[in-house]
Amino acid sequence: MSVRILFLGPLRDLAAGPEREVAGPLDWAGLLEAVGEPIADRLRDDRVHVACAGRVLADKTALSAKDGDEVALLPPVSGG
Repeated sequence: MSVRILFLGPLRDLAAGPEREVAGPLDWAGLLEAVGEPIADRLRDDRVHVACAGRVLADKTALSAKDGDEVALLPPVSGG
């Protein structure tokens, strides 16, 4: 089994695609490693949120994704 990482907004362009599957389970350190440095730098920004299994995490560093979970990376929104 695996964890599916979804890249939304500008993170999708940095990832060169909308999603990536990685081996589970997945914690914060594993997520940063799996996405690579340019995206990991963005994830460290307080304005970027992480959702796991459909729930936005209050503390994204407490990520604990299990096999079959979906982790969505939510950049800040802009516009009017």
